[in-house]
Amino acid sequence: MKENDMYTPQEIQGQTQPAPGKESRMDPEPIYDNPDYNGANRLQGKSAVITGGDSGIGRAIAVAYAKEGCKVVIVYNTADDDANTTKQAVESYQGTAMLIKGDIGDSNFCNQVVEKTVQTFGSLDILVNNAAEQHAQKRLEDISDEQLQRTFQTNIFGIFYLTRAALPHMKENSAIINTSSVTAFKGNATLLDYSATKGAITAFTRSLSTNLADRKIRVNQVAPGPIWTPLIVSTLDKNTVGTFGKDTPLKRAGQPVEVAEAYVYLASDASTYITGQTIHINGGTIVNG
Repeated sequence: MKENDMYTPQEIQGQTQPAPGKESRMDPEPIYDNPDYNGANRLQGKSAVITGGDSGIGRAIAVAYAKEGCKVVIVYNTADDDANTTKQAVESYQGTAMLIKGDIGDSNFCNQVVEKTVQTFGSLDILVNNAAEQHAQKRLEDISDEQLQRTFQTNIFGIFYLTRAALPHMKENSAIINTSSVTAFKGNATLLDYSATKGAITAFTRSLSTNLADRKIRVNQVAPGPIWTPLIVSTLDKNTVGTFGKDTPLKRAGQPVEVAEAYVYLASDASTYITGQTIHINGGTIVNG
C-alpha cells in the first residue's frame, strides 16, 4: 500500500462517539486490510484467539491471520455489528472465524473462551491479548476507584486470566503476543491508569517470556503509537482527535493495517528466535525500550 493511500492527519476531523465506539461510524473509517496482498500461508493450520478482535487493530490482525491460513476466534465485548463485519471480512478470504462475546475481565469467561476454541478447532496455537479500554482524565484526582479497577480488570487482569487458561493447551512453538503501547515507554499526561496497565503488560511480557522459555513458547509484544481506531473517537475529546498523530515524526496517525503485519511475523516461524521483545509501531517516536 502506497503512502498516499493512507489517510493524512488533515482528513481526520474532530469527532466523538459514545464508548466503546463503532468502526462503521468513524469518518474516515480505519484501513484494516490491504487487498493487494493475498497472504503466503505463513500460519497455515494454526488457530488463534484474538481479544478485541471486532474492530481496530484486532480486526486488522484477524483479517491478516485469515489470509495466512489461520483459523481465528474473535473475542469481543459489546459491538455486535463490528464483530460481524470482521467475521465477514475473514470469510471473504475463505477464512474461518468464530465470534465469542463477553468480558475478559471475568476469569470464568476466559476459561470458556479457551475451552470453546480447543473444542472447535482442536488446538490453540496463538494468543493475541489485544483488548483494552482507556478513559482520559486531566488529573489523577479525577480517576475514580471504579475507573481504576475497571481499566486494570480489562487491560491486565484479562491478560493474566486468558493466558493462564490458554497455557495448558499451548505446545512448543506456540506464540503469545500482547498489545502494549507507546504510553508504557513515554507516558501520557491524561491516560495515567491506561499507561500504567500498558507498563504492567510490558513487564508481564518480559517476565513470562523467561518463564516459558524452557517450554519453547514465545512471548512478545507490539507497542503501537497513535493508531486510528474506535478507541480514539470514543475516549478522547474533539480537539485531541482532530490533531491525533500529528505530533509523530511522520506527522499522521497510523492505520490498523500498518500494525497487523507485526503480529503475523511474531506468530510465524520467521520469529522462532525472538521472545521477550517489543516491536514499536508509532510513526517514528524513539523510546529506546
